Amino acid sequence: MKQKQFVYPFGKGDGKNKELLGGKGANLCEMTQIGLPVPPGFVITTEACLFHLEQKKSGLNPELSDQIRTAMEELEKETGKKFGDPENPLLVSVRSGAAMSMPGMMDTILNLGLNEASVKGLIKISKNERFVYDLYRRLIQLFGNIALDIKDEDFSIIFDNIKKENKVEEDVDLDAAALKKTCKRFLDVVKKKTGKPFPQDPYVQLNMAVEAVFGSWMGKRAIDYRREFKITKDMANGTAVNICTMVFGNMGNDSATGVAFTRDPANGENRFFGEYMINAQGEDVVAGIRTPHPIRKLRREMPDVYPELVKLRHTLENHYREVQDLEFTIEDRKLYCLQTRSAKMNAAALIKTSIDMVNEGLISEEEALLRIQPDMLEQLLHPRLDPEAKADVLAQGLPASPGAASGKMVFDADRAESKAKLGEKVILVRQETKPEDIHGFFAAQGILTSRGGKTSHAAVVARSMGKPCVSGCEAIVIDDASREAVIGGITLREGEIITVDGTTGNVYGGSVPTIEPEFVEDLLVLLEWADEISELKVMANADTPDGVSKARKYGAMGIGLCRTERMFNQQERLPVVQEMILAENTSDRQAALDKLLPFQRNDFKEIFRLMDGYPVTIRLLDPPIHEFLPSADEVISEINKLGELKQTIEGMSDLPETLQLIDPELHGRYAASLEAMLQGLQELKSKHLEGPMIENKERMLRKVRDLTEINPMLGHRGVRLGITYPEIYAMQIRAVLEAAAEHLREGGRVAPEIMIPQVCTLKELKWVHGYVTKIKKEIEKKFTISIPLEFGTMIEVVRACMRAGRIAELAEFMSFGTNDLTQATFSFSREDAENKFLPLYEDLGILQNNPFEVLDIKGVGRLMKMTIKWARKTRPGMTVGICGEQGGHPESIRFCHHIKMTYVSCSPPRVPIARLAAAHAKIKEKEFVFD
Repeated sequence: MKQKQFVYPFGKGDGKNKELLGGKGANLCEMTQIGLPVPPGFVITTEACLFHLEQKKSGLNPELSDQIRTAMEELEKETGKKFGDPENPLLVSVRSGAAMSMPGMMDTILNLGLNEASVKGLIKISKNERFVYDLYRRLIQLFGNIALDIKDEDFSIIFDNIKKENKVEEDVDLDAAALKKTCKRFLDVVKKKTGKPFPQDPYVQLNMAVEAVFGSWMGKRAIDYRREFKITKDMANGTAVNICTMVFGNMGNDSATGVAFTRDPANGENRFFGEYMINAQGEDVVAGIRTPHPIRKLRREMPDVYPELVKLRHTLENHYREVQDLEFTIEDRKLYCLQTRSAKMNAAALIKTSIDMVNEGLISEEEALLRIQPDMLEQLLHPRLDPEAKADVLAQGLPASPGAASGKMVFDADRAESKAKLGEKVILVRQETKPEDIHGFFAAQGILTSRGGKTSHAAVVARSMGKPCVSGCEAIVIDDASREAVIGGITLREGEIITVDGTTGNVYGGSVPTIEPEFVEDLLVLLEWADEISELKVMANADTPDGVSKARKYGAMGIGLCRTERMFNQQERLPVVQEMILAENTSDRQAALDKLLPFQRNDFKEIFRLMDGYPVTIRLLDPPIHEFLPSADEVISEINKLGELKQTIEGMSDLPETLQLIDPELHGRYAASLEAMLQGLQELKSKHLEGPMIENKERMLRKVRDLTEINPMLGHRGVRLGITYPEIYAMQIRAVLEAAAEHLREGGRVAPEIMIPQVCTLKELKWVHGYVTKIKKEIEKKFTISIPLEFGTMIEVVRACMRAGRIAELAEFMSFGTNDLTQATFSFSREDAENKFLPLYEDLGILQNNPFEVLDIKGVGRLMKMTIKWARKTRPGMTVGICGEQGGHPESIRFCHHIKMTYVSCSPPRVPIARLAAAHAKIKEKEFVFD
């Protein structure tokens, strides 16, 4: 039986197969095969990782170990060096690499293969004792931390003490003797913590390192990262391991290491961007241990190497047709490329590079749209700092990731996470961030570091999340032990508020005011391309003129849901609404509705004016009317307080007599004032604590109790209210049609649509349609004008889905209210489910997503598909939309396109996201599978 191949040399691996070789491994193979300067090496596949993890036992499978040894022997032939040889040792790096880039989330070990014997041999060959002991101390620390599970602090404390003993601040200033001493102390730590000496057999080192990297796939930070970025098993499953011949950036001043981007990842400008360090290894740059130099300085320091790096930049971008993030090492003035991947950028930079690359002929408009995940556009909709605000700059660092945020300072990731769970906004402040801080990144509003550059781990991850980051702010002195920082001479303690601006690098004390974001020209261009491709229209849910104005600004093609009850909640209207609810008879109720009519009519008229002929779908009153009243407990509390106040006032009536008995002099001095006060209190009592006031409160309590329902969301609401109290719906219908008539008469354009909620049968719809027909005739006669109007229904009751064919006989359009339809289909109460068990269901894999956020296509979606089929059989070409919260979710939009909906409607800020998602759905429609 043929053995499964788990190992592929860089020269033979399929550079297109990221699922098998991981992104890093596939790119190393492809770069090798197109002739770029990649050190020799091989890839251990993701299948090997999964195979190892399934075994659930320590040690690599013998079959895999044999393949690794065979590949190492081939590497020895290719390099002319031998693994573990004391005379001419071959050293390798062991690096992770999943199908999707997860920067810093899994483990890397450098300089593997060194031991006491090969250290001596390498010193002899290199004639550079300092260089070799620098390699060895790095190996012991990385291997000890990753493969032997020794805390990094156990090593860093020793290293800091060594620097203090030698009176230096930077690693590069330590001489060979100090580094040799460091190695000895590090080896002692390994022996003390594990009970065993540091492994001297290089193959033991290699197998343990590979096993540790496999294990890091299931490490907390990797799991947290996949959860946050919704990386499923279909997208990336397991990590490959890349074994690469070591090249050294720390051999001296003719060597260097760096990270570069083919374009600026912060703003998308077409300029070479990056950072490097002389006499360093790659981890020094990405870890942010020191603040590196900008790449342009390399032109002066190594003028012979810099042109090669620029050539590499253009070769990579033209080959991959994507902005690249590359790692390089210069060993004795020879350039090597150690990695390339698609650059992590914020939304603004990604949009700019997409449009520029289209204009440069590198990619098509469709490819440009697909480069940008729809949810990324949300980054552009966050407020920005008000340029007019007066705020003092405490310090300035490097603008590592644009945007601005305010929050309470916290100095470690765990506290950031715990405080964020309590609803507090925090800024994570660190000397430098480490991959294990990732959960703090997710929790924080922004990140501030005192060390590190624009290509450090903190900067790369913050940009990928769209969170503001200021790095390398060297004016900050952080004291983790006392949880305080000195910034610009001011001491700030944990919990104090600061503001970081990742666009300028500025750090401010306190919270700085913000203003609404503005659409950049590039985004408008991108969304125009999206609209040209999309079949789905994108509308907005908006209930007020302000909301409608924002919807148009974001490019909504209409209002898909205007909730009329939202108009009732304004301060001057709520008492009138309550008066209507408390009315004991139809005439009193009508009197209150007559007061509400002008409010609703004016709102609708302003909405029609703003939409200027675009459709406006107005849903008549939906929620149970008790929602506009206080709860029974609140009313009882008010009644009790009024009763207590009444008793207090009554108990004060003999105060003048009591005072006269106790102190006649005081009584004489204040008698007139006391009498005036008591008279005022008596008036207060008779006016507010007796008669109508108390009677109204008691009437309110009776009404609240009368309206109380065991399950109000399945009770007296929606169309049931409209049939029980026809005068309510009649007022709303009249307000809509009068507003439309007035706007038409003034020369405007209108396209009103009246939508009835909670319908379960055609007979309900006919009942309300009778009101509409009658009132429409009256108003058209009054205004001598014809009013365009469509009449339709929400589909949010399962029975309505089953009877869609009949309902379509009268309904001219349908809109799925997926919030209620999801509750009905699952038999979940949304609030209870989200608070009690839905998070657990997601963690256990019982449900892949929260069905109230992402449309459940297998259940609710199937109902929707059947509904549309039956409805359009009755009324071909019928307009069908969705107006639940899922209408703004990209995966839900993809399904809506698949089942041939007419439009989706979502909150105004999600309109740009939905527009891009609709284009994605069209471009990728052949990939969609629904069984």
